[in-house]
Amino acid sequence: MDDFLDELYPELTLETDDIIMTIAVKKDYSQIKDSNKRKEEFIKDLNDFIKEFSETQESDEFIAYFE
Repeated sequence: MDDFLDELYPELTLETDDIIMTIAVKKDYSQIKDSNKRKEEFIKDLNDFIKEFSETQESDEFIAYFE
């Protein structure tokens, strides 16, 4: 089943010194022909995703893990 999902959604792994995050990208950015605008839209969507996650119960539960 994971192979099937890999074919549907490209995955991207982001890594810093503190975090490794693998995300599956569901949005089709190929409709945006200008690569700078495509990147800008992706970064906007990524920021929106992080903001939305920060307001969820799951984010509170995750932070509680470190207590």
